[in-house]
Amino acid sequence: MGRLYLVKLDGRTYSCKFCGSHLALFKELMSKSFHCGNGKAYLFNTVVNVYAGPLEERLMTTGLHTVADIYCNCCGRNVGWKYEIAHEKSQKYKEGKFILERWQ
Repeated sequence: MGRLYLVKLDGRTYSCKFCGSHLALFKELMSKSFHCGNGKAYLFNTVVNVYAGPLEERLMTTGLHTVADIYCNCCGRNVGWKYEIAHEKSQKYKEGKFILERWQ
């Protein structure tokens, strides 16, 4: 196993609630109007310091999506998910984007 390498972002950042490692720049924020099991969630164009779990099909309020949960590289906690495939034509803009859960 190699050394843990974390990206440190400059500017206003969204960080892991559990360990504080940087996850995204606020300028990468696309929308704050998403929801998850823990409350509010934010859609980001790109994120750093995460790794993806296995793909799975999820039926969400906006239709069927193929997603992968994403985990913090530093502490290993689930911080959201990545949209891989949106099966509804109107939801295609989400493909390749990331949801970061906003913990209360």
